[in-house]
Parts: sequence; structure tokens; C-alpha cells
Amino acid sequence: MTIRVLLADDQALLRGTFRLLIDSAPDLEVVGEAGTGREAVALARSLRADLVLMDIRMPDLDGLAATALITADEDLAGVKVLVLTTFENDEYVAEALRAGASGFLGKGIDPAELLDAIRLVAAGDALLSPAATKALIGRFLAQPDPGRRAAPPRLDVLTAREQEVVALVAAGLSNDDIAERLFVTPLTAKTHVNRAMTKLGARDRAQLVVIAYETGLVRPGGS
Repeated sequence: MTIRVLLADDQALLRGTFRLLIDSAPDLEVVGEAGTGREAVALARSLRADLVLMDIRMPDLDGLAATALITADEDLAGVKVLVLTTFENDEYVAEALRAGASGFLGKGIDPAELLDAIRLVAAGDALLSPAATKALIGRFLAQPDPGRRAAPPRLDVLTAREQEVVALVAAGLSNDDIAERLFVTPLTAKTHVNRAMTKLGARDRAQLVVIAYETGLVRPGGS
């Protein structure tokens, strides 16, 4: 199946470059372009893209606010947001996670890595590399956020094994890595992850990371 991508960036040249690259892949297709955050939200609703490649700094409505609107819209439950960032402000990483983003990329990323990242996030995985970014996520998510509308879910809805799996997801481990760590099959690891996501109401693995830090299951610098 072709992955439908919406580009959201205020720089037309960058959008054009991304379009040429993405459309060159047989399994990817750019279905629209937005120059502001508000346009990105409107096009996400009208085009039903699978993934929005979202810049942070845009006029009218920034990428973080646009991400929050998209991920909060029940009609757009299947739409993933991959945020573009230069990591100039570390707190952007945590803010984007809280807004519901599924991953982060620097604008200097290698073209092949960009295409792989789009596929990864569209498939429901979280893109939380490089490792340094994980540390930033932990540090900022561990701080109280007075702007949060609701408390994080209670972890007692999870089994002990599911809590262990969520902690490993927050550490950046893939299903294969988790399977190896717990001496189970990758399918079993995936089942545990999916059950935890369902019980906690998480859209994807990135939200599991948010919950793991906000509930104290995982803390910056260690688990």
C-alpha cells in the first residue's frame, strides 16, 4: 500500500525538495502541501493523509499546536505526525511528544533515512533516535507540566509483564530487542506492546514513552 504524506513547512523550497524525494519512492506519495500550521490541520482533515511531515516553526499556527489539533481529532485517529526539528530548543522534543507526535527528525537527515523514518512512523512505531534525544525526552517529561489537561493513565491496569515492556519501549527498544531481552518471540513482544497501548489509550509507541515518564515508571538516566 502507498503511504500518503502531507508536507507542512513554511519554506516552499524545502517542501519541493521533500516532495521530489518522497515521490521518488514507489511506496510513498505526497498528497498535499501546507505553508502554515492552520493549513496543515485543514489539509489533514480533507486529504486524510497517513502521515504529516510537520515543521515546528510556521506562521499562523506553529507545528506543535497543529500537531496537538491533529492528534486530538478523533476523525484523524490514524494520522501520524513526524516532526521536523533542528533540536535548537531541547524542550521542543518533549512538547511535541505531549502534543502527540510519533517521532522527530533533523532537517539535515540523510535522504534514505528520511524515507525509512516515514515508513517506520506510518507503521505505528516511534522514532526516538538519536539516543541523546531520548535523554532530553526523559528530562523534560519528568518535569510537571501545568498545562496538561488530564493526569496520565494509571499503570495498575497493566500486568507486571506489560509494565516491563512499556519501560523497555521507553528505553528505545524495538520489538525484536524486547523479545531478546525477555526471552520471548517478537510476536509475543508485539502483542504485549499492543495490549499496553490499548489499555492506556496510547495512539502509538511514542505515547507509551510519554506515559512511562509521566507516571514515573521510567526516570531520566535509568529505568
